[in-house]
Amino acid sequence: MATKCTGCGPGYKSPLDAMKVTTSPDGKTTAGSTYPTGPREEIVYLPCIYRNTGIQKPDYLATVDVDPKSPTYCQVIHRLPMPNLNDELHHSGWNACSSCFGDSSKKRNRLILPSLISSRVYIVDTGTDPRAPQMHKIVEPTDIFWKTGLANPHTTHCLGSGQIMISSLGDPSGNGKGGFILLDGKTFEVVGNWELPGEAAPFGYDFWYQPRHNVMMSTEWGAPKALAYGFNLEHVKEGLYGSKIHVWDWTTHKRLQSLDLGEEGAIPLEIRFLHDPAATEGYVGCALQGTVFRFYRTPKGDWAAEKVIHVPSKKVEGWALPVMPSLITDILISLDDRFLYFSNWLHGDIRQYDITNRRNPRLAGQLFLGGSILNDGPVKVLEDPENQSQPPPRTIKGKRIPGSPQMLQLSLDGKRLYVTTSLYSGWDKQFYPEMIKEGSVMMQIDVNTANGGLKVNENFLVDFGKEPNGPALAHELRYPGGDCTSDIWL
Repeated sequence: MATKCTGCGPGYKSPLDAMKVTTSPDGKTTAGSTYPTGPREEIVYLPCIYRNTGIQKPDYLATVDVDPKSPTYCQVIHRLPMPNLNDELHHSGWNACSSCFGDSSKKRNRLILPSLISSRVYIVDTGTDPRAPQMHKIVEPTDIFWKTGLANPHTTHCLGSGQIMISSLGDPSGNGKGGFILLDGKTFEVVGNWELPGEAAPFGYDFWYQPRHNVMMSTEWGAPKALAYGFNLEHVKEGLYGSKIHVWDWTTHKRLQSLDLGEEGAIPLEIRFLHDPAATEGYVGCALQGTVFRFYRTPKGDWAAEKVIHVPSKKVEGWALPVMPSLITDILISLDDRFLYFSNWLHGDIRQYDITNRRNPRLAGQLFLGGSILNDGPVKVLEDPENQSQPPPRTIKGKRIPGSPQMLQLSLDGKRLYVTTSLYSGWDKQFYPEMIKEGSVMMQIDVNTANGGLKVNENFLVDFGKEPNGPALAHELRYPGGDCTSDIWL
């Protein structure tokens, strides 16, 4: 899946080069079927978690065959167990991505696996044998604690400098602290903090940088001690969850602005700039009220945010609360910056929006794949502002889907959307206890890239309920050659 380019580094020259789209005679860029498309993914990596399942086994990195021509299609072909228990592997990243494209000395051959609860960081060798990754190095939590004062690492991005940066949720005592851990890109030793002393944000979670505009954006989840074992609405009222986007100077590492999204933007999670490195805007999904905000640079040169999508909550009975939010968890943007996708983890649907008009996204596709409002379940919807009927349960290859769509990953050409159902073991156990017993699943959605639209691939299902050590919770997906949520272009 690497580019065939003499003297070039990992990844692709541009997002459209990764997508392998061409420009038609009328000057319009298209990814239509009559034009060449990027290389198809053959394997994917995803962490599988046992914490909170009652199974005393280590988390592991699964390699799944997604090549329809392969005899092991839709199967886990390799498992790399971690040497410790209860790590809570979460989001992974790379030692090098398209930000290093101009450096022929760099290779995308190490997957960085932070542990949300133990604060360990595992460095996995995916270069020697991509189909059977092996452990390369372990960064112990004490090293992170002592050198940075940070804990609970979350999002990993490689930097053009060759270093690796990982955002943190908190400090070693479980309080919120949104700082950034730097690792040396060759030795993977902890270098220290990216942010200046005293500049850490109150909370941390995700981040994305845009060097052409000397800016980085970061988001807030909550204090690790509040979210460790489940969600309590009182903790929101107590100020233990965030509602801000933080604006950082990419060169000086100073925090310049904190954009408070208010109650409508509570718990802003995944943040994405448009892939075009010249873009001065992007989107963030806010979990608690089911909103998506667009952030952008103003004519004055500072940054602002506006709500552009709202998935209304539903009045219900038979649930923990009388009102059920959609809980937007993961979002991603196609490489041509045309479509925005997100998952509503409580309601149970995935949505596709055409974002050609950046300020007015248009719903182009929607698909229910489980969730909490199924028509044969205990929850009855009393009032729905969208007037949607309660969906039936979804069965794929004879398996009723437990849980709800959560983590998303899009193929480079934009035609296949991969979905897993686990959010975070503490919240999985609280909201979808059946998924703890049955394990999560991985599904594939066919995407209409011409007019919009989503359709389940009825022949694709990876059932992590059948794993050798018992049902596991599979989370975020990565392709060996890079993808829509791990590559940043300079």
